[in-house]
Amino acid sequence: MSEEKILLITGGSRGIGAATARAAGRVGHRVIVNYVSDEKAAKQVVADIEKAGGKASAIKADVGQEADILRLFETIAKQFGRLTHLVNNAGIIGRAGPLVDADPVTLRKVIDLNVTGAILVAREAIKQMSTARGGKGGSIVNLSSMAAALGAPGEYTWYAASKGAIDSFTIGLSREVAKEGIRVNAVSPGLIETDIHAAGGQPDRLQRLAHLTPIGRAGTAEEVAAAILWLLSDEASYVTGSNVRVSGGR
Repeated sequence: MSEEKILLITGGSRGIGAATARAAGRVGHRVIVNYVSDEKAAKQVVADIEKAGGKASAIKADVGQEADILRLFETIAKQFGRLTHLVNNAGIIGRAGPLVDADPVTLRKVIDLNVTGAILVAREAIKQMSTARGGKGGSIVNLSSMAAALGAPGEYTWYAASKGAIDSFTIGLSREVAKEGIRVNAVSPGLIETDIHAAGGQPDRLQRLAHLTPIGRAGTAEEVAAAILWLLSDEASYVTGSNVRVSGGR
């Protein structure tokens, strides 16, 4: 069995996922870039990693659907061997607004992907990583958000709730699998320069809110990726059940 570090990044074609993929490729991970619709962007991330001397592949799967998750992990096992690292990054926010105006279909999609999907992805990763199941151990980083602590009133209370669930899940899972050689942590980004704000109908959100951070600016996807890479690495070997805030002090 290969000693290669095999890393899956869900939602790895854009934003924080893409930045993490590129950074991981530079430090020797074989990176699996998961995407659901933007094949061109996913292939560009793969090309960037390979151009820098790394190894990467793109696999299409909707991690809001259990059947796609199972197929994704079957493909990983057949093509690359047992997974050793996971960044549970895929997520959506829905259109910004107060809860009273929220579309129930959107609410279900957010919970199905951000919560149920993330939990099922972690479940399948554990099956491949766990020393109790023949794996070599590993590291999982779940993407939370400062919205879980701040609540996102008037904007995305449902998204905040989904990330609050991820915070609780991270604590519980870290304690459940610690003796199986798996560390589980979370990262909570604050205001970060990605296209998620425009997707929620607020392309000017960073400009409006960046002054609220003590540092006085929005962060970059690369700054979040650096925290994720540390948690994945052996340098964080005694860190599990933690949630690292990358939020400029907010």
